[in-house]
Amino acid sequence: MITAIVFVKADTARIPEVAQQIADLPAVSEVYSVTGTIDLIALVRVRSIDDVATTVADHLNKVPGVLDTETHVAFRAYSTHDLEAAFSLGGS
Repeated sequence: MITAIVFVKADTARIPEVAQQIADLPAVSEVYSVTGTIDLIALVRVRSIDDVATTVADHLNKVPGVLDTETHVAFRAYSTHDLEAAFSLGGS
């Protein structure tokens, strides 16, 4: 599995709509509205680098209101989330 982190600059008047349209893309697992020089961060999780290219270049970049993107491909994860354990009601 390949994870790409995509920084998105968007039309500020359309950030909620842009974020929702990006979130609706099948390869996008999460979209965050953030402070700073970018407006949104999208996490893309796919099987191949070609799928990253297709998702970003052919779909995400074409969402109306997306002004610019910068894509970073993760090559190593140093932590993982176990949501089931985090929300477990059971004891030890």
